[in-house]
Amino acid sequence: MKLNEIKPGEQLFVDSNIFIYHFTGVSDECTAFLSRCETGELIAVTSVNVILEVLHRLLMIEAVRKELVQPPNIVKKISKHPEKLKQLNEYYANTEKIKDMGIQIQSLKFDTIVKSHTVRLSHGLMVNDSVIVASMQENAITFLATADKAFEKVAGIEVCRPNDVDL
Repeated sequence: MKLNEIKPGEQLFVDSNIFIYHFTGVSDECTAFLSRCETGELIAVTSVNVILEVLHRLLMIEAVRKELVQPPNIVKKISKHPEKLKQLNEYYANTEKIKDMGIQIQSLKFDTIVKSHTVRLSHGLMVNDSVIVASMQENAITFLATADKAFEKVAGIEVCRPNDVDL
């Protein structure tokens, strides 16, 4: 399903890449989708682990964009230079905007982490992805806004993707 095909009033979980593509200007569809969340047309949920992933990825993108480091091994390079980390702040300002987008940010419970292990074993997902699935299952959410194809193999999840992002 396409992001713009989600019916008004639908409840869904939002993955980190939707925010990343919005904040970096990569996807107009992600921006339009988040606008629908902000107006309350959609009931959007995400979790703390997703917010942390957004923070981390936007920090690295900003460091490269500001030419403080060059790929590969961005984390290794930037962590060796705390003075460069102090020059970064856009990543935080953007991530902070999520709380004003009409998206409920759920806490992460230890039980969810425990349940995510079963998800990893069943579907071969990475840790953060399996935590998302476990969170969705706990909250009876079936729609997931993401550009990540790994979720397509998980039964019971309807993946809602942006079409203007090539993966």
